[in-house]
Amino acid sequence: MKHWILAGTLSMGALMTATAMAQETTVLKGTEAYGNWEKDAPGVTRLLTPQDLEAANLTESASNSPSTVAKPEGALPKVPEGFKVELVVTGIENPRAIRFAPNGDLFVSDSDPGSVLVYHFADGAAKPASEGVFAEGLNQPYGIAFYPSGDNPEWVYVAESDGLKRFPYKSGDLKASAEPETLFNNIAPEHHWTRDVVFSPDDKTMYYSVGSGSNVGDGTMDPEPEGGVEAWAASHPLGVSWGEEERRAAVLAYDPDGKNERYFGTGLRNCAGMTLQPATGEPWCAVNNVDELGDNVPFEFVTSVKEGAFYGWPWYYIGDNPDPRWTADPREDLADKVTVGDILIQAHSAPLNLVFYNNDAWADYKGDAFIALHGSWNRGQRTGYKIVRAEFDDAGKATGSYEDFVTGFVIDADNVWGRPVGVAVSPDGSLFVSDDGSGSIWRISKE
Repeated sequence: MKHWILAGTLSMGALMTATAMAQETTVLKGTEAYGNWEKDAPGVTRLLTPQDLEAANLTESASNSPSTVAKPEGALPKVPEGFKVELVVTGIENPRAIRFAPNGDLFVSDSDPGSVLVYHFADGAAKPASEGVFAEGLNQPYGIAFYPSGDNPEWVYVAESDGLKRFPYKSGDLKASAEPETLFNNIAPEHHWTRDVVFSPDDKTMYYSVGSGSNVGDGTMDPEPEGGVEAWAASHPLGVSWGEEERRAAVLAYDPDGKNERYFGTGLRNCAGMTLQPATGEPWCAVNNVDELGDNVPFEFVTSVKEGAFYGWPWYYIGDNPDPRWTADPREDLADKVTVGDILIQAHSAPLNLVFYNNDAWADYKGDAFIALHGSWNRGQRTGYKIVRAEFDDAGKATGSYEDFVTGFVIDADNVWGRPVGVAVSPDGSLFVSDDGSGSIWRISKE
């Protein structure tokens, strides 16, 4: 485990506090890991386990959305010693998921205006040499994938809140050369709208994530499905929700042409971002867990998604912990069938995207994952608003710990200037981060 000194400018008091924490040799565990933005600094490491989860409703449910203010003059995200951070571009209305094409062009989902932007870079440059609007007029575009894999993909897939489109593509295109093909447009877009798309290593399976239409099935699910629970369970894959939540809170699988829909993983309240782990070829999800059970309940998680696995929503969280809002639990049969996520993250941190570092430029980081935490609203003391690094062993298994890597977006208890959303690794090994608070893209590289 590495411990860092802050790079950047801080007040003397904040510098002493943050530096002391960054040099702390102990991994924060249990309630000690229940920090807040004041305790964040590059190098601070946390490890949470299911045994650390406290009971629901020990604290009142907070409504503590931040005020997003203009970036203070001269402010930069804080990164570890030996790294530098540069502003790539700013003034984007709503930059969300970001992905690099094989040729090094950066594609950005500008979700609110319904566009996909593209930026072309000269070798090693932080500022784009040229840019374009690849596509517009889309329905809250988010996930982006290139197909087939390799150096010369023929399609750009764009996941919308209500479906999926693909555009013809050749390397270097800054604007789509033709109208898109709609593969499907039958996904309910309400509530959680961030859809992502990735392909299996052999290009034969397409994964598409769909978040839930509610917090915990409230207003969208009857206490039992029509025909009863037993009949429902017998005719559906493990953990499938009913009512308006059917085909939601899940990772769906398709053929690359959008046909042959099937469930891949269920009980994932909001798999807001997906990627593949190079070491295993498995899809991974960054999952937002339920709200309104108190400051520290339940943990968020980032996880590999196993085919046929059930992750708990809406009846359970972090194993067999029943959500108390289902007063008459209709799915007691699922209590011992909940798969616990691989990496547990402090409650209400809002993980939105992740990327595995598969480049030799930062050799000590190869195989690890970077996760964007968008930040809390349902917590009395603000948490998240940072990029963390999740550690993996040489076999590609998560250790469960995660370390602050990029911080500094929070000004005080009420105000933030930045909110990380997307993470992507460029061909030269730099880490790019989208921030929808300041409407910017940032580049982190070695000094």
